[in-house]
Order: sequence, then structure tokens, then C-alpha cells
Amino acid sequence: MYADRYGKTGIKPGSLTVAIGLNGAILAALIFSTPQLKTGVDTILNVTNIPIDVPPPPDPIKPEIKPKVETRVIQQALPERPVNPDPIMPTQSNNVVSGTTVVEPPFVPGTGVTGTVTFDPPHVAVLTGAVRDPRYAGVFQPTYPAGERRAGNEGRVTVRVLIGTDGRVKRVEKVSAASDAFFEVTERQALSKWRFKPAMRDGVAQESWQTLSVSFVLNEDG
Repeated sequence: MYADRYGKTGIKPGSLTVAIGLNGAILAALIFSTPQLKTGVDTILNVTNIPIDVPPPPDPIKPEIKPKVETRVIQQALPERPVNPDPIMPTQSNNVVSGTTVVEPPFVPGTGVTGTVTFDPPHVAVLTGAVRDPRYAGVFQPTYPAGERRAGNEGRVTVRVLIGTDGRVKRVEKVSAASDAFFEVTERQALSKWRFKPAMRDGVAQESWQTLSVSFVLNEDG
């Protein structure tokens, strides 16, 4: 800057030239000092494949194989067996029922077997009751009590007796009696004189009880 003689200020041409030269030098230095920028980009990529362990595929599912089942039908002839001509009607003897029942089973398809099934009924014991021995029939009636005879009394005695396996009376129990005198003579006669054929079970003698009655009548006794 300078002032002329008239008092005006301005820029000297020489100073302006120097300033422009300095600025140009600085600008050139800045340009050359700045690193060169690379505007291009490489587009080539080096790629390396890394192997990956892949698990083996599962075993295929095998279809289930069912074993073959062979079915055979066996025809079997059953031996003939004699059958009671009247199997439905049993026989009866001494209050014991016996017989053979024949059952025709239904035919079962697929078995190939038919026939007749027979079975015997369960065993039923044969029982026979005690009976008076006819050889001792004459001593069955007791002696008429003298006191009852003189009084003209008649009566009836009912007793329950236990008959042993030997046919003798082992015990006498009073069921009813017209008087004690009638019962006493009846008890004494039963224990000493009465005889029986004992009860039997499948042929074996058994003890048994039996109820008997004795009548005392003056006309019959004489």
C-alpha cells in the first residue's frame, strides 16, 4: 500500500506481482506435496474354498417283512364210542341217580374236528337207612307196666334211638310219653332187646338215628 502526492492510497504493481508469485509457489508446493490418490479399485478377489464335513445321509428305512404264516387244517377222525341208546333217561336205584349223559358239541369252523363228547356224572354215595331186624320182631313190644295196667291206663311212647354199626341201640331219647312208667319200660326194652340192620353208606355200616313209637293198649295185651 502507498499514498500518492495527492493523498490517495493504492497497491503498487510490483508488490502485487510479488504477492501473486508467492501465492502461486505456495499453491504449487501444496499440489506437489499432496499424495496422489488412487481412484481405481481392484475388482479381482482371491477366494479359497474351505471344505465342510457333511454328515452321511441316514440309512433308508427298510419295510417290515412279516413272516408268512401257513395255516393247515387237520382232519382227524374220532374213534367211535358205544353210546347208551337212551342216554337222557338215567337209572334210579336206592334213591341214587346214575347214568351217562351225551353232549353233542357245536361244530367250530376252522378246526376240522367233530365228534361226540361223553362224560359220567359225579359219584353219589349210596345210602340205606337202618331197619328193624325181623328175627327180633317178637321182642319189640315192651312189658305192660303193672301199675298202669291196674289203673286201666293206656298210652303211647315215641322215642328217638341211636343205632350203632352192630345194629344195637346205643342211646334212647324221649320225644313224648303218656307217663314215665311207659317211657321207662320202653327205654329198657330198646337197650336190651331191640335189634336193627344198621344204616349203610356205599356198603359200609354207619351209625344213625331213628324215631319209633310204641303203643300200650289193654285189649291187645290181653
